[in-house]
Amino acid sequence: MSEHKATIRWTNDGGEFLKGRYSRAHTWSFDGGISVPASSSPAVVPKPFSVAEAIDPEEALVASISSCHMLTYVWLAYREKIEVESYEDEAVGHMTKNAEGVPWMSTVVLHPKIRYRGDKRPSREDELRLHEGAHHDCFISQSVKTEITVRLEGDA
Repeated sequence: MSEHKATIRWTNDGGEFLKGRYSRAHTWSFDGGISVPASSSPAVVPKPFSVAEAIDPEEALVASISSCHMLTYVWLAYREKIEVESYEDEAVGHMTKNAEGVPWMSTVVLHPKIRYRGDKRPSREDELRLHEGAHHDCFISQSVKTEITVRLEGDA
């Protein structure tokens, strides 16, 4: 179907590599020409060996799940002639340990706040159905074993 590439670059900064005292800062570059600073999460590797301001793999996974869900939701709404004005999501991923004690992203909770315009407004049932469809059709959510939950505004 399609191919997607990312180039990851890391260079030893001259730290004490064999003692684990080296920078985890690196760069992600994409085929469109953009490069972004990346690092391990300070929750995994303490500063100064990680860079809090850089994207870490855990954040990127949460953002990928949220972004794919949003794009699919907006597309499904478009197909139903429901005009979306804005979509904002403060997605939260939770790391836990699996049965072998290995950390993994066990859950991601999406908190979409969607604004609509135009005459056709979705009911709550329509929104739930669209979110279910977005989860089903999103290739990222279909690619991970992480449990993904959507909490709409007003949900506890």
